[in-house]
Amino acid sequence: MPSWRFVATVVALAAYALLSFVLMAHAPDRPWTIAALFAPVLMALGAAGLQRRHAPSLAACVLLAALLVVVVARGDGVDVNRLYVLQHAAVHAALAWVFAMSLRVGETPLITAMAERIHDRFSPAMRAYTRWLTGLWAVYFIVMIGVSVLVYTLAPWPWWSLFGNVVTPVAAGALFVGEHLVRHWRHPEFERATLRQAMRAYHEFSAARASGTRR
Repeated sequence: MPSWRFVATVVALAAYALLSFVLMAHAPDRPWTIAALFAPVLMALGAAGLQRRHAPSLAACVLLAALLVVVVARGDGVDVNRLYVLQHAAVHAALAWVFAMSLRVGETPLITAMAERIHDRFSPAMRAYTRWLTGLWAVYFIVMIGVSVLVYTLAPWPWWSLFGNVVTPVAAGALFVGEHLVRHWRHPEFERATLRQAMRAYHEFSAARASGTRR
C-alpha cells in the first residue's frame, strides 16, 4: 500500500471515529446516527458474503438490516445504546473467535500464516512467537468486551461512546505498534519486517482467504 494511501486511510478512520463519538454521545437514537454507525458493518458483512458466496453471512446481513429498520421504526422506548454495546461486543467476539480457532491442532495460527508471507527465513522460534502473538490478540479482543461492559455499566453513556469509538481503535493501534517495537527489541535475531510489510501481508492474506487460495 502506498504511503499516501495508508495515511489517507488512517485519517479517514480517525475522522469516522470522531464523527461516531459525537453522533453517539449527542444523538444516539437518531436514524442517521444508527445508519452511520451500522452501515459500514452491514456493507462489510454483505461484501464478504457476496465475495465468498457465503449464504449465512448474507442472511445475517439481511437480518441485521431488518432489526435496524424495526429499531428506527419503533422510535421512543428503545434503548439504542445497548444495541451499540452489543455491536461492539459482537465484532470483538467474532475477531477473538477467528484468532482462537486458528490455534487449534492442525491449523496454522492466523499471524503465523501472515508472517510466512513476509519472511523468507521462518525459524521455529518465529513460528512459536507468532503462535503466542495470535493468542495474545484473541485474549485482547475478549478483554475489550469485558472493559466495554464495565464502562457501560458503571460510567455515563458519553464515556462509553468515547471508549467504543476512540479508545477502541487507538488501543488496537497501540498494541499493533507496541508489539512491533518490543519484538525488534526483545528478538533482534528475527528477520526484520516493517509495518508497511505487515499491512501488505494482511491485505494479501485477506484476499487469499476470500478467494479460497493459499500461498
